[in-house]
Amino acid sequence: MSEKRTELSELGEFGLIDKLTKDFKNKNAATIYGIGDDAAVLERDEEHYTLLSTDMMLEGIHFNLMYMPLKHLGYKAVSSNVSDICAMNGTPEHITVSLAVSNRFPQEALEELYEGIAHACDIFNVDLVGGDTTSSVSGLGINIAITGKVKKTDVVYRSGAKENDLIVVTGDLGGAYMGLQILEREKEVYKANPNIQPDLDGHDYILQRQMKPEARTDVIAMFGELKVKPTSMIDISDGLASELLHIAKASDVSCQIYDEKLPIDAKTSMTAMEMNVNPNTAGLNGGEDYELLFTISQKDYETIGANPNFTVIGYISRKGEGSHIVDKNGAAIELTAQGWNHFKD
Repeated sequence: MSEKRTELSELGEFGLIDKLTKDFKNKNAATIYGIGDDAAVLERDEEHYTLLSTDMMLEGIHFNLMYMPLKHLGYKAVSSNVSDICAMNGTPEHITVSLAVSNRFPQEALEELYEGIAHACDIFNVDLVGGDTTSSVSGLGINIAITGKVKKTDVVYRSGAKENDLIVVTGDLGGAYMGLQILEREKEVYKANPNIQPDLDGHDYILQRQMKPEARTDVIAMFGELKVKPTSMIDISDGLASELLHIAKASDVSCQIYDEKLPIDAKTSMTAMEMNVNPNTAGLNGGEDYELLFTISQKDYETIGANPNFTVIGYISRKGEGSHIVDKNGAAIELTAQGWNHFKD
C-alpha cells in the first residue's frame, strides 16, 4: 500500500468509483454497458437487453429507525432500486435482498421489514428471487440487487443529450428533503423531552415523499404511449444539480436551467419557508425525490408540453459554456452539486 493517504472526502462517491474502476475492462461480449450509468446493460435476446443495478442502505447513514418504520424502509429500499431501472427506460423484473442484522432485531422486526418489501414487489410487479443474511455489529444494513429489461431500441443512457435538447423533470422536487428536515427537527425535540409528542400535522405529503417514495414506472409507460424516447435520462436520488452535472459530463455538454421553472409543491415551499430554507435550494440540492430527469429533442415538446407530469426547466448548451441556473433577474449562477455526498466530513 502506498504511504500517500487520500481522504475519501476529497474524492466523493463518484470520484472514488472512477479511481477504483478506471483500469477495469469488459471481457464478455454480453456486457453492452458497464460502470457509469444507473444500471449496467447486458445482452439478453434479439430484441431486449437485461438491466442490472444494486443499492445499499445503512442504518445511521441512509436511515434512522428512530423515525423510519421498518415497513416503510423495506418499501423505500425496493422503490429506490426500481427507480434505477426506470432511469434506463426499462421495466423492473427481479430483486435479491441481502441483510446485515445486529442481535437487537427480533424476528418480528424483520418480518415487518419484509412486509414493506413484499408490498413494493406487488406495486412494481417485481419478484423476490434470493438474497443473503449475515450478522452485524453496527445495526441494520440492506442491499438490494435488481434486474430489469428494456427493448434495445428503447434503452436510454445518461450520455445521449445533445445541444438544444430540452431539460425535463417529472413530478415535483424538494419534498423528500423537507420531509427529512421535519423528522430530524422532531427527533431533536424528542431527545430533549421524550414527553413531547412529535408535531407532524400538515406534513403528510412531504413525509410520504421522504419515507415512501414512488419510483416513476408510470412515466416509462407514458413514454411508450406517447411514442417519446428521451435522449438522456437519470433518476434524482442525490439532488437535481448533481444529476444534471452527471448528464452534462456523460454527454459532453453544458446545461442551463431556470430557477423559476423548478416544480416545487406548495406544501414543500411552505415548509421550507417556515424552516428558513429557500424552496428552490431544497428543489435543487435535496435528494431522494426519485423523480426522473431527462432530455428530449425539441420536436417532442408539443407531445409532452401540456402533460402535467412533466416540467421543462431548461435546455442543453454546447460544451464549454458552463452549466448554470438562471435566477429571476437573469443572472447566471454556476451550477454546483451540493446534494448528498457519501464521504463528506
